[in-house]
Amino acid sequence: MVSVDDVRAVLADLPRSYEVIVYDRVKFRVGQIVFVAFSRDETEIGFGFPKEERAALVASRPDTFFLPRPSDLRFNWVEAWLEALDPDEMRELVLDAWRMVVPKRVAAEYLGK
Repeated sequence: MVSVDDVRAVLADLPRSYEVIVYDRVKFRVGQIVFVAFSRDETEIGFGFPKEERAALVASRPDTFFLPRPSDLRFNWVEAWLEALDPDEMRELVLDAWRMVVPKRVAAEYLGK
């Protein structure tokens, strides 16, 4: 099981990433782009994810992942139950979401690639 604090620990040192509170919801941004967000009760996490791959992700593990509300389907976004994620999986997902919104050079420098 993963908590909001576990996610914070992963995202704390990422270049250009910062935390905000919007309508009582914790969100992480790069510039004005939100790449990770939590539900108000902190049981769900939403994160940037390629639109063309999300249906396969949700279909592979519908007990963990689900589509965002219809108005958010236009975005590269998917959601998950925090309790269903393990720490390694969460780390990979949020780093990939961050990588989608920063310049490739910034991601490469940070990740050493």
